[in-house]
Amino acid sequence: MTDRIDRAGFRSIGVSSSDSDLPRYSGGPPVPPLACYLTSPNVSDELKRIIKAQQPGVLLVDAMFPAALAISPTFGLPTVVFSHTFLFRQMETWRNVIAQLGAMRVDAGFDPLPDADALWLSQTRMIVTSVKELEAPALPGWEKVRHVGPIIEDESIAQTADLPWDASDPTPMALVSFATAKGQFSQDKIQRVLDGLAAVPIHVVATTGVHAVLEDLRIPGNAVALKYAAHNPILRRAALCVTHGGHGTLMRSLIHGVPMLVLPGTGHDQLPNSKAVDEWGVGKALAGDATPTEISIAAQSLLNTASFSEEAKRLGQMISPYDGAENAATEIEAVLQA
Repeated sequence: MTDRIDRAGFRSIGVSSSDSDLPRYSGGPPVPPLACYLTSPNVSDELKRIIKAQQPGVLLVDAMFPAALAISPTFGLPTVVFSHTFLFRQMETWRNVIAQLGAMRVDAGFDPLPDADALWLSQTRMIVTSVKELEAPALPGWEKVRHVGPIIEDESIAQTADLPWDASDPTPMALVSFATAKGQFSQDKIQRVLDGLAAVPIHVVATTGVHAVLEDLRIPGNAVALKYAAHNPILRRAALCVTHGGHGTLMRSLIHGVPMLVLPGTGHDQLPNSKAVDEWGVGKALAGDATPTEISIAAQSLLNTASFSEEAKRLGQMISPYDGAENAATEIEAVLQA
């Protein structure tokens, strides 16, 4: 994140003090380094020093950062907490994730932290980068929540891919995109999807991320595998997206009217999102360890049933008018001016 902030022309200050507490963390999920960074008292203390030195006018805090959320109200500053996926639709999952982080902190020998509800409701405002129309009903007492719409951007390293098929080729195209973070990446899942789509009459573009070993993949004749590629140009031509169900890919696929085949991974929102895809009629959800045969059957069903594409386009038309970044900025300015 610090590199991205610096490239955007702002000044970043990295937080690095969790290392000294790491030997006290064990177990999981999540993995100890992540849990330590998100909950360590040393991180809270470093944040206090940074805030005292920098004197900011507002604090913007990620919803999964208990070490920061627990101390934010003590500064007397307006504070905005960000959720980058659905909130009410996944409230129990959210609560469980925060509880797991808190349990790992306690197991490390530190004082407990407040639960998710207390951490979030103690802030000035909560911004959810999703759409209210696709959420579950709001909970009583959560009037601080604002749904601003998805914030979707391509990474600077994700360049437009030079695909081997002409733009006039009528063959349908599929984008295969799974989680690329080291703790969630699965080369085996990519291979199973490539094997499953090998006999499907479709062109396949698989983006794998930096951790893939492309030389070890068996790439069928109807597919290409790239470590990075901008997704928007591919989705504009796609008839199917095979994904882990992360919120960003889910929203991007819907905006382009592309139905999804979801094989969820370990990310906390992926299983609920896969169920939502089924519920909305915009795709099919399989188990994360689905076989190539199961993947092939599901993909062909999605390609041969018009209602999936029609419903994805309908939801995409509803989502597209949202400018999540602009709306979020407006909410932050409102907090500053209050």
